[in-house]
Amino acid sequence: MKFWLIVNKAAGDGSHSESYWRGYLQAAGIPELHVRGLNETEWEQDVAPGDRVLVAGGDGSVNRVASVCVEREATLGVLPSGTANDFARNLGLPDDPLELCRLMRSGQSVAVDVAWLNGSIFLNVAHIGLGTLPAREASQEQKQRLGRFSYLLTLLRRLRMQRGIHGRIECDDQIVEGPWLTIAIASGSYFGGGHEIAEARIDDGMLNVVAVRHHSWLRVLLAFISTRLLRRTPRPNDTVAHFQSPQCHIQLRHAHTVTADGENLGRMANISAFTRRGVLNVIGSRLVLGRPEAPQAVQYSPNDTPPLERPGPGVQPF
Repeated sequence: MKFWLIVNKAAGDGSHSESYWRGYLQAAGIPELHVRGLNETEWEQDVAPGDRVLVAGGDGSVNRVASVCVEREATLGVLPSGTANDFARNLGLPDDPLELCRLMRSGQSVAVDVAWLNGSIFLNVAHIGLGTLPAREASQEQKQRLGRFSYLLTLLRRLRMQRGIHGRIECDDQIVEGPWLTIAIASGSYFGGGHEIAEARIDDGMLNVVAVRHHSWLRVLLAFISTRLLRRTPRPNDTVAHFQSPQCHIQLRHAHTVTADGENLGRMANISAFTRRGVLNVIGSRLVLGRPEAPQAVQYSPNDTPPLERPGPGVQPF
């Protein structure tokens, strides 16, 4: 069994570098480390089942290493070093770096879900629409200077400019269609630097699909304040549709940019996502679980067209 340390030198503000983590890992009793850069690829085939692969980086770095761990049956260890570090929030990791590295040495692990979108892995959330803008437009300088608030700043700057996307969302036998400002497909509980989806758990084998209708920017801002800042679940008179399902399919009228864990996956019109329960072992002693409120299958504003269980004459063709 080997300890690997995979480092993204460009993550965060650069303070949590290889030397930073190497010192704490050695102090925790891990004298031998196989250190590689995230941009290298040779190490991926050298990882063996049972190895512990520690990644120093943000959510994009964790995503990359997690895919290797799933394929090679290795155990993932997260050393949060990025801007948002949302995946790490699910794990309840210690804030003290030495205590964290001792946990890495102990090898305690939990099993978490992994999701795929059109063949690409994601652990936290995939976005279509407005939610893709922070990953696409927040500069590295902004991320280093403002941290996770750079995401919110980018959203606020572009909120009035964003045009709606027309799409049809299907989760099991539930279907809803309309113009959307943003669509999020979440596997874990956190995204965007700590915003929480109350009912989501990273080990329940379910996706949470949250779609915000394209209304005035003021109504969207009020929905944001209610669901994010006040940490309340969207109500039926809000502008939010919410599904829970192990799989979903989204058909867009036109291709739009899709991001997953902050990485750009390109433009897509036909999107399929699913999750597999407990297929990734991650070093940790506990999971941070969302609040146990049961979401309604679909939520929508009374002024909107209600969701359809089956296509009918009122559904407009793409």
